[in-house]
Amino acid sequence: MVISLLAGYGFSRFRFPAKNLIFVAIMTTIMIPFQSILTPLFVMLSRLGLQNTHLGLILVYTTLQLPFSVFMMRNAFDAVPTEIEEAARIDGADTWLILRRIMLPLVLPGVVTVAIFAFLNSWNEFLAALILLTEDKNYTLPVMMSAVRAGRMGAVDWGALQAGVTVMMLPCLVIFLSLQRYYVRGLTAGAVK
Repeated sequence: MVISLLAGYGFSRFRFPAKNLIFVAIMTTIMIPFQSILTPLFVMLSRLGLQNTHLGLILVYTTLQLPFSVFMMRNAFDAVPTEIEEAARIDGADTWLILRRIMLPLVLPGVVTVAIFAFLNSWNEFLAALILLTEDKNYTLPVMMSAVRAGRMGAVDWGALQAGVTVMMLPCLVIFLSLQRYYVRGLTAGAVK
């Protein structure tokens, strides 16, 4: 969230050499299928000693979510008029104060949207966890549910499977319901003058 917030603000408000080229390069990474880079990721994490660790999986999830998050945050900052920021600069606020006190409350619906997307994508992701984690103790819930489903001699423990699905669903439901008001505020902002 922090990286995408800062990058989105930078791409929206600052001018620097090759800004559009760098942004396009970040956006083109969305077009690369994750399955095509899975083997190089596995090799790279193995050489770094991060294969079969949660830190390695966190780095992979962050890398995969970052282009979309930067895109969303840049659009959220672009929707805020620059006059608000200019008025704060006239009052003597520096860039960090403007970002923290003025811009962040205005783009909070975008931040919440990015946070929910990032959480749901990471929480429900199956393939990277299946390939990059090899020990049972490190498995994520989707991989564990796959292991429960493939029981001994083809038997399926439906009770354990349903309990696991319920456990997987509860955090998603709690996060969405607790942050739902920001969606409503984001959808109705600017609807009435």
